[in-house]
Parts: sequence; C-alpha cells; structure tokens
Amino acid sequence: MMPDTEHESLVIVNPNAGRRKGKKDWVRISGLLDLAEIRFKAVFTRFPRHAIHIAASHIENGHKNLIVVGGDGTMNEVINGIFRQKRYPTADISVGMITVGTGNDWGRMFNIPMGYSEAISTIKKKNSFVQDAGVVKYFHGECQNSRYFVNIAGIGFDALVVSKTNKKKEAGKGGTFSYLKSILVSLMKYRHTKTKIIIDNIAITNNVFNISIGICRYNGGGMMQLPDAVADDGLFDITVINEIKKHDVILNLKRLYDGTITRHPKVDTYRGKSVTIDSHPVIHLETDGETLGHSPFTFEIIPRSIRVLVG
Repeated sequence: MMPDTEHESLVIVNPNAGRRKGKKDWVRISGLLDLAEIRFKAVFTRFPRHAIHIAASHIENGHKNLIVVGGDGTMNEVINGIFRQKRYPTADISVGMITVGTGNDWGRMFNIPMGYSEAISTIKKKNSFVQDAGVVKYFHGECQNSRYFVNIAGIGFDALVVSKTNKKKEAGKGGTFSYLKSILVSLMKYRHTKTKIIIDNIAITNNVFNISIGICRYNGGGMMQLPDAVADDGLFDITVINEIKKHDVILNLKRLYDGTITRHPKVDTYRGKSVTIDSHPVIHLETDGETLGHSPFTFEIIPRSIRVLVG
C-alpha cells in the first residue's frame, strides 16, 4: 500500500541545531509527536543545505505538511525547498516549527513557543498565516546565485557578525553571548561602504554601516531592526544605518533590542517591493542567519506565498 503522504507530516530534523540539541532531544520530541497523535515521517539532515533537497523531493512525492526541527537556518533551507518543488503552489504547503536553534528570531514574530510540547500543540491546532517571502540575487565570485528568505536579510556589518557567529556555532559555541561578542570583535575591523540603494526606482547613495531588508521584525537573537514590519503587506521593510562612529554603535545596542534604533539620527527607514544595491568595495549578505555572497544584490517580494502554523 502506498503511504498517504498528503496526511502524513514530514519532519525535517537538523541534528546539529542548537548546539546539537536536534540530535540530543529527538527521542523526547518524537515521543511528544506520538503523544499528540501526529502521523509523521522523520528525515535527518546530513550536510549544509540538505534540508532544501529533502523538502523539495518529499513535496514532489506528495507531502504537504512539513515540520521543521531546527533553527532559523533550517527553516530557511526548507523554504527554499518549497520554492524549488513544482508539484504544488507554495501556499498550499504548511510549515510548522519545533525550535531547537540558538536565535529563533523567525518564531518570535509568530508567537511560536520555545517549549517542545507547546510548539507541538501549536502545530496540532493548525492555525495558519500566509506570509510574504523574499528572493535575493547575489554574487559568489563571478557566479550569480539566488536565495529565498522569510525573515530578514542583513547586508554589511550584520553579514560580518553572522559569519563570525556561524563559525562559532560550528564549534559548538552559539548563543546570545556569542553573538554579542561577535558584534564587538567585528566592530574592530569593519569599514563603512559607499553604497547605492534603489527602492522602487528611488535612488539613495550614502556611506552605509548596515542595511536590514525583511518581512519580519527580529534577528540576531531578539534584535528588532525592523520594528514595524508586517509579514503579509507585500512590502519589504528596510532599515539603513548610515555612517556611524563605532562607540555610537556600542552605546546604542539597547536600541537594537527595543526597536527604537529607527529613531536614531543616523538611521533611515523605507518600504518597497523591490530593492537593488551596489557598492564599492563589495559588501556581503546573510539571509535568515545564513551567510551567502556579495554585492551587487537584487531583492524582490513574493506576496503571501508561504503558509506557516502560528501561535
């Protein structure tokens, strides 16, 4: 008998997420899924970007209900798998999350509980929200690539911090303190970049410290660089931190967490459906906490394209 894939949840588990919590806590999580009477098939990722292939191939075989056991990076890979498959419209596929990551910023936007049993209860209730997604084209050397994302893309200083933080995660040293340490270390060597930003045909040229472009509000383990973002309005929220003294960054760290950074005189905010960015020299990019490539960049919004299970 063929498996009833349309009514069976595909659970994509990143065993390395959250300093190996994905692996250590799987027996407990799987037991709670059984207790909640959720029929599921579990597949473990084995290497970076493996979740993209797992999601795409299993959706092609009929799975429409996905559950991510991991962090924001695993969620990002699964979203890219949803866009890669061709069997269903992307909004016909539901995505729930059981958080075992260290940042968990995407889940903050949708009140997804950190506790495993509470997160599974949220999935069981099937309350869904169809959010926007973004796609960015970027370069890696001479090659142009693209990546979908559902939270925030960081350009410039953010990308440097994320790169350092991800290296620490690989060594089992993740967490908020690790992120803050990466901020301070990165400040020592980072330089402002002359950047041209075009938002829906409006051009802005300035010396830039950091750019955040996103759909949701949080990144960096609870920072709120896009405090007014609405996840289904068909627009990117954009926060540009212009040239700023290094000691001013440290003095304003609290503003990054409480959302008042947008009121700083060196900060500008915008909204738009498309964004292009060029710079000299090149600046780097991260999306949903995943380190990618360098400028030039092109961003496009994909309205109401991802169905997520929310708290």
